[in-house]
Amino acid sequence: MADEKQEKKADKPAAPKGDKAAKAQKGGKKDKAAAAPREHAGVGLPVPPARLRIHYNKTVRTALTKQFDLKNPHQIPNLEKIVLNVGLGEAIKQPKLLDSVVEELGIITGQRPVRKKAKKSIANFALRQGQEIGAAVTLRGARMWEFLDRFITVAVPRIRDFRGLSTRSFDGRGNYSIGIKEQMIFPEINYDQVDQIHGMDITFVTTATKDDQAMALLRELGMPFRGEDKPIVVQ
Repeated sequence: MADEKQEKKADKPAAPKGDKAAKAQKGGKKDKAAAAPREHAGVGLPVPPARLRIHYNKTVRTALTKQFDLKNPHQIPNLEKIVLNVGLGEAIKQPKLLDSVVEELGIITGQRPVRKKAKKSIANFALRQGQEIGAAVTLRGARMWEFLDRFITVAVPRIRDFRGLSTRSFDGRGNYSIGIKEQMIFPEINYDQVDQIHGMDITFVTTATKDDQAMALLRELGMPFRGEDKPIVVQ
């Protein structure tokens, strides 16, 4: 039986090398054809710019130029970065709480936070140098504009007893800071999965050198300061 099988295999003609190459080319064409629908589905296409960035370029820049009589376009204030900072003193005794804070900040901003460590030891608080006690995220570019849009239109109206943001939180150099008492104002956070309610500090860093210019910039972008009756519409 073994001799008969060997004879049958010997009778079969060997496929030429050219046929194998042709089959390989056909397989390559099929692979390209299978990958083509993914390109048509939008994979690899550039992401459109944030609508608040478009609003800044089309409307805000012109309004600020007229308001402050700016002649050089480089003098027009712009938003440079947004910094979110969470200090968690309970992390000294419960380090696992910091893991949930880092995860929540990542969900809110879409960017991995950086864990902050203590710069020096404090015996009264049982704090040692190098111990992780907080987390921070710095947003720039497209993620910064997307976060600002969600913060103004969705998160701020969810603040309890909200009557407008204070205009006294500027630092004198064109930067604005606000304290949030609960992370629950962000709709990305699931209330059932929250281990502990905590606040955060959000700082809006601008290129303005004066507080009035920074305030005008944030107001034009839609920041609801106290005493502002004029609604700002972003198209």
